[in-house]
Amino acid sequence: MWFPFRGDRLLVRVASERATLLDYAELVALGTDFERAHYLGRLDDLDCYTVELDPIVEPPAETVLEGLRALYGRLADEHYSIAGRAVQILLWDQTHRFCGRCGQPTANAPAERAKLCPSCGLLSFPRLSPAVIMLVQRGDEFLLARNRAFAEGFYSVLAGFVEPGESLEEAVAREVREEVDLELKDVRYFGSQPWPFPHSLMIGFTAHYASGQIRPQTEEIAEAAWFNRHGELPRLPGKLSIARRLIDWFLTESPSRKS
Repeated sequence: MWFPFRGDRLLVRVASERATLLDYAELVALGTDFERAHYLGRLDDLDCYTVELDPIVEPPAETVLEGLRALYGRLADEHYSIAGRAVQILLWDQTHRFCGRCGQPTANAPAERAKLCPSCGLLSFPRLSPAVIMLVQRGDEFLLARNRAFAEGFYSVLAGFVEPGESLEEAVAREVREEVDLELKDVRYFGSQPWPFPHSLMIGFTAHYASGQIRPQTEEIAEAAWFNRHGELPRLPGKLSIARRLIDWFLTESPSRKS
């Protein structure tokens, strides 16, 4: 099974609202360089690979190059998950062709997925950036914010990258303090999600409000407010994200708790 990308867009066959993968023979016809392929693992009894298409390749009839966000719900779930892994590995391959320490060309390490510098011996593994994402609740209310990069009327829970030397729980508390000036208690792990935009691992938490008044960090947060689980809600993230999983959990499963 092959996952051919040009940049961060996957080449797929389209029919109605569904998208499917091309087969090996179709990629041969496009002049694909299989020597540059990366092994991804196995799905049932099939070996899976990803390969970078030549920039000049034009999609054949009834195919299209699509970003992964646009393919959510159109590509089979198991294929979508592998495609997320594939695009991150290709990005790592593209950005680590030279050693970051001495500048020499790198080679694929023989026994593990890493780039090896033949000159100085530096090993560079695929990059993964951990980020925390958290739903803060206060009784029947929960915190939503609109980042300045979001469209008007679109809100989500808070999130941010983990800093060196910091635990996940410390990152949760720091991000909420920095972005809206609130203090938390009862920080608990919720779940995680690989997020290939471009190479994050989203680690979800729930937490309860402890103290403070909402004061948005104006450089990043346009608006932030408490929303009632029984009231009208703004436009929320789609089902693709762990942000929506956190929100849906609060709306349907979380017990009310007075703070």
